[in-house]
Amino acid sequence: MKRDVFFSFDRPNLLEKRVQELRDELSIRDAQQLAINTASKYESINSSSGYFKFLYWQEQTLLSHPGFVALNAAQNKELGVAHQALILYYFVTACAQPLTEKWISFAELPDGRFYTQAFQGYTGSVLSRHFAERIDQFEAAAKKHKGIKYPFADRSYLFWVFPRVPLLVVHWHGDEDFPPNYQILFDASVASYLPTDACAIAGSMLTRKLISTSP
Repeated sequence: MKRDVFFSFDRPNLLEKRVQELRDELSIRDAQQLAINTASKYESINSSSGYFKFLYWQEQTLLSHPGFVALNAAQNKELGVAHQALILYYFVTACAQPLTEKWISFAELPDGRFYTQAFQGYTGSVLSRHFAERIDQFEAAAKKHKGIKYPFADRSYLFWVFPRVPLLVVHWHGDEDFPPNYQILFDASVASYLPTDACAIAGSMLTRKLISTSP
């Protein structure tokens, strides 16, 4: 898969172009193999069409085949372009590798060290400014978005983006020398499921989810 220009999902024109490229790439893939790779369920409508069913941010989601358009199953509503892009990246990239339960930073992703400062700037730094030491509000926001408490750092919550893509938001208490710090970590297997650009999209989405539900 070719390397993309590093982007945020605030640039819809670039994303829309990339979404169509990803759909074109998926159109020549075998549906059953895609289902295996992504831990999704493929259900046929007829001999030439069907849909994939899977959890995305812990919500039932459908991806049509052969069109590859993602919908929220409960609302039967097409998802926005950033969500389309992230889901299609997952389907293009996934190759069914086991999770490691070893957590790595964005800098440890392929080419991630070149963009780690930017990534921390719009994820961990935003969370640090918003929550600081208000751990109760951080926990309330995490639980509202189906975060699972996880034994790491001073406080951590695990979030499932896809069936095989967890993110971990970790918090370290501040002291007289260092301010409170938040960071988003990835399972070491993530490169088998998402390219680095898509990991950036996922991290930014999670950050926005958390701060949008907390004053």
